[in-house]
Amino acid sequence: MCLAVPGKILEITGDDPMLRMARVSFSGVVRQVSLACLPEAKLGDWVLVHVGLAIAALDEAEAEQQLADLRRILELAPEPEPEPGP
Repeated sequence: MCLAVPGKILEITGDDPMLRMARVSFSGVVRQVSLACLPEAKLGDWVLVHVGLAIAALDEAEAEQQLADLRRILELAPEPEPEPGP
């Protein structure tokens, strides 16, 4: 299964559209993300990120809804069963 997560662009570095990178916040966790697929992305934008690559732009309402949906999924997930001991 693949998962893309919404995050907010905090900082952008680089001028070459294929090499631009961004610091993106995912509910407080900040990671470096490539903007190669979104040359129009700018500071403050919400982006959908998959494996370190921003793949789509989102408006804030859509990003917040997706984050809320992810939180609900995590709340419903069963606790993992403990590994059997030796």
